Amino acid sequence: MEKKWWKESVVYQIYPRSFMDSNGDGIGDLQGIISKLDYLKTLGIDVVWLCPVYESPNDDNGYDISNYQGIMHEFGTMADWEELLAGLHERGMKLIMDLVVNHSSDEHAWFVESRKSKDNEYRDYYIWRPGKDGKEPNDWGSFFSGPAWQYDAQTDEYYLHLFSTKQPDLNWENPKLRREVYDMMTWWLDKGIDGFRMDVINVISKEPGLPDSSDGSGSGEHYINGPRVHEFLQEMNREVLSKYDIMTVGETVDVTPEEAVLFAGSDGKELNMVFQFELMGIDSGPTGKWEVAPWKLTRFKEIVSKWQTKLEGKAWNSIYLNNHDQPRLLSRFGHDGEHHNVSAKMLATLLHTLQGTPYIYQGEEIGMTNVRFETIEEYQDIETLNMYKDYLSKGHDAAEIMESIYAKGRDNARTPMQWNGEAQAGFTTGTPWLAVNPNYKEINVELALNDPNSVFHYYKKLIELRKQHDIIVYGKYAILNEENEQIYAFTRTLGEEQLLVVLNFYEKPADFKLDQEIRFQSKELLIGNYEVSVDEDFHQLSLRPYEARVYKLQGVK
Repeated sequence: MEKKWWKESVVYQIYPRSFMDSNGDGIGDLQGIISKLDYLKTLGIDVVWLCPVYESPNDDNGYDISNYQGIMHEFGTMADWEELLAGLHERGMKLIMDLVVNHSSDEHAWFVESRKSKDNEYRDYYIWRPGKDGKEPNDWGSFFSGPAWQYDAQTDEYYLHLFSTKQPDLNWENPKLRREVYDMMTWWLDKGIDGFRMDVINVISKEPGLPDSSDGSGSGEHYINGPRVHEFLQEMNREVLSKYDIMTVGETVDVTPEEAVLFAGSDGKELNMVFQFELMGIDSGPTGKWEVAPWKLTRFKEIVSKWQTKLEGKAWNSIYLNNHDQPRLLSRFGHDGEHHNVSAKMLATLLHTLQGTPYIYQGEEIGMTNVRFETIEEYQDIETLNMYKDYLSKGHDAAEIMESIYAKGRDNARTPMQWNGEAQAGFTTGTPWLAVNPNYKEINVELALNDPNSVFHYYKKLIELRKQHDIIVYGKYAILNEENEQIYAFTRTLGEEQLLVVLNFYEKPADFKLDQEIRFQSKELLIGNYEVSVDEDFHQLSLRPYEARVYKLQGVK
């Protein structure tokens, strides 16, 4: 296994709007992030992934970019951004930026020109089509509800938008457009950034002719992993990425392990790794994410194990359990009530002992949870608001829709970072753009830093262990007792060393029997979320609610 700095790194994702506000306008900003760099250094972070800070009308919180080489005024100036980059580099941390090039904002200069006339030189930077029988050009649906086409009266044609109507899709078939993108990427890399997280990068290639879906569902079969996606990414790699020592991770919708190997193969022709969403769909019913369904640990283990084994030696995993688009991991997979502390640590143990680069989403390291706002008016997320309107119009019960939002809404991850127990959790002196989670007095950074038994200090120790033990980064994964519905146990093996990870995923105590065949010369408990008796029979472990243990075995036979 080839060693790389990005395999050995731990990444911290910052959602700038919600991280820290320096000027009291209720919106997080670059100076706010700068003021917290020592906090990230204390945690042990290697790489910061910064969600979009580019100029944007904010229809989708910055993922609708109107100027790829300007900074959003609410976040600060280019000088502030340069100070942030320097501050990270001075502390030995790296910065990766969000690259959003499947679509731009409809307020981007290219699109403003594009919609003026059919023969405008920028027309072909986007995907325009005449209507069909007085309706949209095809049956494709938007990820944010409704059709993926918007009629524009000026030229009597429709433009494609797989996301919001204010996010028209760029036409990657146009070599001139691709050149513009590569030049923009080069500009940022020359400013000193350390890589890119690429937004929905596997939908940039659309099937020629833009045919209707085969089953009439409007699904993504003709643009998810489209026919030229690998050609485009290999060109991007040749033209830009290969010229720098950087980290790249692609957000890839509906990707399989086999497809991930094509995107992130160890041959290095495209990306370093991808985000996959199979695990994120574990609690979704047949109609999609808003239909909340119970999940089983055996299924959870099956998904994780499949990605661990099928990418082994062929591609590199990215490991995450939540981000800015997902509910909080503690509320989703753990216990955000009385077992808050131990279940947060148990999930962190899983995250940091699998093979792959771990991603921590802001607030996860102090155990932040989902939020339950009383009314729909308190929510800000466009996907949530569109779904609420859509479901109400179809006759769904408002209270049931709210329960889905409490479980799956993106604003769960976007409530402001909880810094202390003061007003607005110390995030702002003003009125926050999105309300603070009411539990901030019990869950905040100040309390966590002062408590040696906190979730924060446990994360810090996990990160330290990863730096001390090559086996945690490079060891080969193997699952144990895969049919067990309560315990997730696995090993990682490197040479004569073995890591044994045992996790109780529920509040009921459980016993774990270690196969007597495993022979070793010595054992060491590297980390656990409870005190452990030295006299305990190692081959018969009694696990308490949400207990996690990681042993290092030497001289394994």
